[in-house]
Formats: sequence, C-alpha cells, structure tokens
Amino acid sequence: MNENMRSKAQGPVRASSTTRPIRPLSSHMLRLLLQCVLFLFLTVSEAICNPQDRESLMWFSGNLSSSVSPLNWNPSIDCCSWEGITCDDSMDSRVTAISLTSKGLSGNLSLSLLHLRHLSQLNLSHNRLSGPLPPGFLSSLDKLIVLDLSYNSFDGELPLEQAFGNGSSSFFSIQTIDLSSNLLHGEILGSSVFLQGASNLISFNVSNNTFTGQFPSFMCTGSPNLSKLDISYNDFTGNITQGLGRCLRLTVLRAGFNKLSGEIPSEIYNLSELEQLSLPANQLSGKIDDDITRLRKLTTLDLYFNHLEGEIPVGIGNLSSLRSLQLHINNLTGSVPLSLAICTHLVRLNLRVNRLRGSLTELDFSQLQSLTILDLGNNSFTGDFPDKVFSCKSLTDIRFAGNMLSGQMKLYTLLVSKNFHNETLPSNGSLVAPDGFPKLQIFGISGCKLKGEIPAWLIKLKSLQVIDLSFNRLEGSIPGWLGTFPHLFYIDLSDNLLSGELPRYIFNLRALMSQKAYDARERNYLELTVFVSPNDVTNQQYNQLSSLPPAIYISRNNLTGSIPMEVGQFKVLHVLELSHNNLSGSIPDELSNLTNLERLDLSNNALSGRIPLSLTSLHFLSYFNVANNTLQGPIPPSGQFATYPKAYYEGNPLLCDGVLLTSCKVPSNTAKDDTGDLQRTFFIGVAIGFFVSYCFYWCSFAMRFTAFTRQ
Repeated sequence: MNENMRSKAQGPVRASSTTRPIRPLSSHMLRLLLQCVLFLFLTVSEAICNPQDRESLMWFSGNLSSSVSPLNWNPSIDCCSWEGITCDDSMDSRVTAISLTSKGLSGNLSLSLLHLRHLSQLNLSHNRLSGPLPPGFLSSLDKLIVLDLSYNSFDGELPLEQAFGNGSSSFFSIQTIDLSSNLLHGEILGSSVFLQGASNLISFNVSNNTFTGQFPSFMCTGSPNLSKLDISYNDFTGNITQGLGRCLRLTVLRAGFNKLSGEIPSEIYNLSELEQLSLPANQLSGKIDDDITRLRKLTTLDLYFNHLEGEIPVGIGNLSSLRSLQLHINNLTGSVPLSLAICTHLVRLNLRVNRLRGSLTELDFSQLQSLTILDLGNNSFTGDFPDKVFSCKSLTDIRFAGNMLSGQMKLYTLLVSKNFHNETLPSNGSLVAPDGFPKLQIFGISGCKLKGEIPAWLIKLKSLQVIDLSFNRLEGSIPGWLGTFPHLFYIDLSDNLLSGELPRYIFNLRALMSQKAYDARERNYLELTVFVSPNDVTNQQYNQLSSLPPAIYISRNNLTGSIPMEVGQFKVLHVLELSHNNLSGSIPDELSNLTNLERLDLSNNALSGRIPLSLTSLHFLSYFNVANNTLQGPIPPSGQFATYPKAYYEGNPLLCDGVLLTSCKVPSNTAKDDTGDLQRTFFIGVAIGFFVSYCFYWCSFAMRFTAFTRQ
C-alpha cells in the first residue's frame, strides 16, 4: 500500500481539542531545572565544604607539622572528607568539628580558625602545640560547645576580653573547656566577656598550669550549671572566695596543689550533689565542720597536706559512699570515729602524720572489705594491735609505724605473689628475727621470677603450713631442713631451676606422715581467700586451711637421681607431682603406702623398670601419669589403671597391655627363629652322629682287614 492508500485506510487524523503544541523550554526554566538537579545531586552525594572554611583550614594546617602522623589534607579532595574534619548537612557544608588528638602536631594556632564561625567542637589535645592562643579566640567562636586543648605547650594568658560599661550581653554556647596541662599563666577575671556569657558551661578544667589570682568562685554566677571545676596544680592564692554556694549542680571540685589559705567555706557543705572534694597541698586552716557529713554523695574527700586541726567529725560514717578519705599531714586530734566502719566502700584510708590518739581495737575493720590501702602511721595510737585489720580481704598496703601500739602482730597469711619481678630473693639469715612472725601459717611468693636460692631464713617460720615458691627462677638444691617443719603439709616448688637430688630428709614432715599430727594443726578460717593454681591446671580457692589438700609440687625443675623410698612415709599425702625433671631409677614400690593419694604425676622423666603392681591398692588414685619415661613391661591389669587415658602411658616404647593395646607375649617372628635354631641343631646332631658311626665302621673294618692279612 502506498502512503495515500494507507491514509485512507486509517482514516483522517484529527487533533483533539485539548492537545497543545510542545514548546521548547525557556532559558529561565532550564536554569531552574539544572539547579534542582544540582541540589538533588549535592543532597545524595558527598558534601562540598564551604570555600571560606576550606581556605581557613588550609591556613591552619600550614602552621602545623608532625613527625608522627602528618595530616593528609589533599587540596584536590573535598575538605569535609579530610582527616578529623566534620561538616554539617547544610547546603553550604560548614565545618563544625575538628578532632586531631595525639597526632604529634607541633606549631601555633592560626588566626584563620576564627573564621570557622560554625565550629562547635575543637579537640587538639595530646599534641605538641605551642605559643599563645590567638586574640579573640574564645569570644569569636561563639558556637563552640567543646574546646579541648589539654596536654600541649600553649603559653601566655587566656584571651579573655574584658567587658566595659554595664557588661556584655553576648551569649556563648560553650559547655566544656579543657586547657589542662599547658604553660598558661595570668589571672582568670570575672569581668571576662566570654565567662560572663558562658551560661551553659558544665566543665571547666585549667589544672596543671601556672594561673594566679583568687579562686574563681565568680564562675558560679555566670555558669549556674557548672558541674566540674578543676583548678588544681596552679598558683592560686588567698581564701576560697564566696560564691561557690551558687554552683548547686557541682559534682567535682578540685583545687589542690595551690596556695589557698583560710578556712573551708561553709557554703561548700550546701553542695548536695558534690561527689569529689579535693583540696590537698594548700595552706587551709581551721576545723573540718560537722556539716561536711551532709555531703552524702561524696566518694572522694582529699584534704591532706594542709594545716587543719580539731577532730574528725564523729558522723563521718554518714558519708557511706566514700572510696577515698585522705586527711594525712595535718594537725588533727582526737580518736578515729567508730562510725568510719560504716563507710564500707572505702578503698583508701590515710590519716598519717597527725596527732590522733586512742585505741584502734574498737574500730570494726572487718566491715571494710574493699579497703586496699591503710595508713595510720606517725600518730599517737596506743593499746593492742587491731587484729581485725587482717579481716580486710583486699588490703595490699598497711602502715602503723610511729605509734605506741603494743602486743604482737598476729600475721597468719603473707601473700606477695607477682611482685618484685626479676629481683633476687634475699638470703640473709638475719632478715627474719628468731621470734619474727610466730603465727605465720601461709607464705606465698610465686610468679615473681625471683632469682637466688631457697632462703635459709624460712626455717625460722616454725608455724608454716603452706609454702608456695612456684614460678620463679630459684636455683640450687632443695634444702633438707624443709622436712623439719612440724606443721607443713603443702609445698609448691614447681617451675623453678632447682637441681640435685630429692633430699631424703624432706620426707620427714610429721604432718604428712601421721594423720594424728595432721589433725593436730591449728586450723583457722582464712580471712584472705587463698587461690591455688598448681601448674596452671586448676583455679581453686580456699577459705579454710583445712580444705587445702596435702600436696607436694616439684614439677618442671632439673632434679636428678632416684625417688627415695622414704616417700612411702607420707601416708597423709593427696598429691605428688614430680613431672618434667630428670629423675631416674625405678618407681618405688613404697608408693603403695600412700593410701590417701589422689594424684600422682611422674611424667617426662627418665624412670625405668616396671610399674609396681602394688599401686593397684591405691583406691583413691584418680590421676596417674607416667608418660615419656623408659618404663617397660605390662600395665597393671587390675584397678583403675585400665581407665587412665592412653596419653598417660605413651612415650614408653616397652610398656604393653592395657589401654596401649599391645600384647606382652613373645612375637611370632621370634618363635620362627627359635624353631629354625632347633632344626639346625637337630641336623647338626644327626650329621655328627652319622660321621661318628661312619668313622667307627671304617675303623672296625680296617682292624679286621689288618688281622686278616696277618693271617
């Protein structure tokens, strides 16, 4: 069909009355469309930072250098993607945060930072920045919320512009200021435009600088929400001025190590939210008012190294949340209030170098289970030594020196493990007096990598029941005098460098030889929980001395020689571990006398011979390991020896039967060899017999022939 015919067939095409011709877009509409597309593109793609902010950052980085982690701010990359830079999501993409902590940055702060007018967080802490802060630095950044320039070397005075006339109505968003650990100096004045307008300030820390002037109590007027005020380690002088009572939300007040004088203002005792009150190393005088007991949320009360006098408030126990009470180096008098025992959360108590007196036996130390450090030295305490001190299970440091206490210090437990690393264990015999520590029952000094030999002064501790010298580097032989302790039933010398033979005299311990002697020991409840971890296999803890198993651990040393037969005298022994040494000889048959033995480990030695069949009589034996020796013969066929794992016997090629599944009968190839030998012997005998008979026959024939010829 041609075009005319097709047109006729399809009929005429008529335009609808609503159809309008399509017109090309005007330039104005095209621009609007492109702007919309560009806006959508910028919304879903990476933001492009404000050019002015980008230029300010470039000037800022131009003043910095770093030998640790250089800033990789590539000019060809959007600055919102630079390290430590954060931008907002506005169309202008303004820089809102700079966080470059611990980058090893050195140099000065550039004035260009003042042009980052949308900056809300600036953290340059723990660097090497120096020089003064730029003029107008604080007041120009009026949107700044967090400022942290701590641990640098900034010097000079704070750029706190002074207000004129009736003051300033400027408002600043700042909430946190940390300028601690710098070289800043000068006064902090209440007429500052910045501080007057910082009504949202929560934390102000300028500690460890050299600021001077009066205590900045005025800050509580302009910043009623202040929660933390730290001006410690500076040179502030004079009295603590009035005004602190307005900081009703203050939780931390630190002003120690200054030159403050006068009395502690009573308005401090109205700050009911206060948790830390630290005013040490000043020149404060007067008394500690009883109203201090109203600060029920206090966890830290540090007033040491001042000129305070009077008595410790009787109601100090009302501060039941206290963790640290340090009042040392003052002129305090009177006795220690008994209510102090109510402060059960106390970790550190230091009342040293005062004029305190009275007896300490009435103070119930047993309630202070969290107490770690106790220092009551250099006072005038009298009476008996307070035995209840030893019920403080967490106690690590204690001092009562410089008092007038009497009686004996009944020390039952001395655990100093994992201390004194790589030192040499003192061997001086005069280290312990003949009557020193007469009640000491437990001595543990393991895991210290101590060098030297087992010290002879241990023999003076006659009441010892437990000795733990494991996991050190002790050398030399095991002294035989260890067998002279009348109550000793637990010895752990494992994981050392001890050499020589096992001394026979060590097996004379009465508490391990006789059940009667073992039961006659003094049995005390252990105020300090004893943790026992022999060879890192178990992790057991004991609160009673009687629960500790009678045991000897001497594994992983360099012992030689045989196991003395005297070991059979330890009928009370539950555990004997001599593994990983160089012991030789046979396994003593006398071990069968240890009827209470539960664990026997002789593995990794050079023992030979057979496993004594008599050991099957040890009915309580639940662990038996003789792996990696040179033992031979069958594994005892009866008892629990068939239940021990195969690994406990491996490494002894000549052991057989039992779980090893190797027969102890004569192998078949040996029988064949023996049969061949018998056959060879038989044929040789037959041959010899035939030869003899043959010779006899010919000799007889020759004799007959000779006789015949003579005839």
